[in-house]
Amino acid sequence: MKQKVNTLAAALLLTIGGSLVTVPMAYAAAEKCPIDKRQSKAVGQSSAKKVQKSFEAYQEGNIDGAIAILLEADPRDAFDKAYIARMLGNFYAEKNQMGTAIKYLKTAVDADILGGTDHGATLRLYADLLIQEKKFKESIPYYYEWMKFTCKEDAQVYRRIGIAYSELKEWDKVLQVVDKGLSVSTKPDKGLYQMKLTAYFNKKDYKNAVKVLETMVPLFQQDGRLWVQLAQFYLMTESYDKSLATYDLAYKNGFLETAGNITRLSQLLAQNGSSYRAAKIYEKHMKSGLIKEDEKTLSILGGFYHNAKELKEAASYYGKAAAVNNDGKLYLKQARLLTLQEKHKDAIPVLKKALAAGDVSKGEVEFELALAYLGTKQYKAAYNACLKAAKDEKTKRTANSYLAYIKEKARIYNVAL
Repeated sequence: MKQKVNTLAAALLLTIGGSLVTVPMAYAAAEKCPIDKRQSKAVGQSSAKKVQKSFEAYQEGNIDGAIAILLEADPRDAFDKAYIARMLGNFYAEKNQMGTAIKYLKTAVDADILGGTDHGATLRLYADLLIQEKKFKESIPYYYEWMKFTCKEDAQVYRRIGIAYSELKEWDKVLQVVDKGLSVSTKPDKGLYQMKLTAYFNKKDYKNAVKVLETMVPLFQQDGRLWVQLAQFYLMTESYDKSLATYDLAYKNGFLETAGNITRLSQLLAQNGSSYRAAKIYEKHMKSGLIKEDEKTLSILGGFYHNAKELKEAASYYGKAAAVNNDGKLYLKQARLLTLQEKHKDAIPVLKKALAAGDVSKGEVEFELALAYLGTKQYKAAYNACLKAAKDEKTKRTANSYLAYIKEKARIYNVAL
């Protein structure tokens, strides 16, 4: 927002006699617009000498000297006071002394006496500095005054008014201003659309936020963040199919660059019956390092493979997840999948790890051990494990029903229990 003051060179033209004139700008409705009705004037002779000397110092790069010369001036005429105040405001703005710049620019603006071009430029700069200094409420009327004075509707001015209203959390006014800005924009303005989106979000009007994003994505197709935002808003409005389709397109276009976004895509795929693809995508980005490999992520990946009925991979990832923090419940999951694959011998040590780790139903683990021992024809061990499982209320009924079966197996194979 800071305006480089060297643009003064275009506005300040020193004549040989030392007086100063401005070059008026031409507009289509010159006979009606205040900026064109406001006549240019020349500063008084004594003030003109100070102005000329100051401007020369500025052109030589001596901005402090330029300011000092103007501060020595003692203008009596109201126009001269306003003109010098405007110059000082510009110079202080270039020195980044915004408080002092605002003070002088306010003097020039409130005088409302400068020539059309000068007054218009001063109004605009004054409003811009107010915004920069977080004086949001104060800035708004001066932007409207600029538009009224210049007979211009400028998209960027509406955008700055929108910023002010956003900071004031007046979201309905933000929406009004943004629509005006978009109506006068010569090309799609991403900043205005984003402001509109933010307003609807803060109003918790997610359906209209979706409409804004549905407009933005085709206009700014290469902005991957918009694809992700649209997918997220579809989730918020429970449009799960649309969310998945948008996430998927974003992924295929290389726009999903965070672990969180890859995770959401994989979860949506799994929920939509594509657990195997979810697992493959998630696994790919875990191996690349984008998704950190820890107990949670390994368990999630195991879950994807589990849902896809890829039991070998699921058991492997559950086992890796369990090993991170010695998690008994995850070891139990791994063992059950090994049993389902009839890998009873492999399941036994895993179940013993689950028992040792704790924080798991001992009855469930002992019953799984009984099944694993049965699968390896270790009937005595199976019987003992089943007896332990029968002491747990969770597994009592099932374990008791298996005891007779194990006894019969042991009798057939002549194994003493």
